[in-house]
Amino acid sequence: MDMRGIEQMIGELRSTAQTAAGKPAQGAQAAGGVDFAEVLQGALKDVSAAQQEARGMAQEFSTGDPNVNLQDVMVNLQKASLSFQQMVQVRNRLVTAYQDIMNMPV
Repeated sequence: MDMRGIEQMIGELRSTAQTAAGKPAQGAQAAGGVDFAEVLQGALKDVSAAQQEARGMAQEFSTGDPNVNLQDVMVNLQKASLSFQQMVQVRNRLVTAYQDIMNMPV
């Protein structure tokens, strides 16, 4: 997964926290930065693509394709697994941040 996407999400969260605290937003987001939903959707598509590619390679290997070796299949399966685990951790952090914001007294 692209680390720029995660850095952009963190910047978005910081900007939102500053706005919630009554401070003016700073940085790229204030100057018309990226859309948080687009970054998250792009990251999900990247994870999905990695999983589909790994699944396809595994299927090709299991059917006996001579152009696919076991090492490549295992590396791609591990990459897909790691990217999925990373996305789950990002989701958990976002859920925790949302719950923290919702529990703030108004």
